[in-house]
Amino acid sequence: MNQAQMMAQVKKMQAEMEKAQQDLASTSVTGVAGGTAVAVTMTCDYRVTGVKVAKDAVDPDDIETLEDLLVVAINAAVGKAQETSSTRMSSVTGGLRIPGLM
Repeated sequence: MNQAQMMAQVKKMQAEMEKAQQDLASTSVTGVAGGTAVAVTMTCDYRVTGVKVAKDAVDPDDIETLEDLLVVAINAAVGKAQETSSTRMSSVTGGLRIPGLM
């Protein structure tokens, strides 16, 4: 493979990575906790776009439980976003481990 072909492949991969990043920014995942007590929705570029809390999850005498449910739901959403992002990026990079992307 000559240098021109290699540069063309690099540019193609860059364009595919930019497209994948745009797709991830518009892809949403949801993490839940306590059954359906708390749900956190975020994009795969880690922007929280929604939080739903069931009325029965709100107990003024037990705020700590609600806080714990929020932490669990956020971490679940982050895990799904990471998994989705890793899968999408590995399809672009052909499984190459590129620091900072996965």
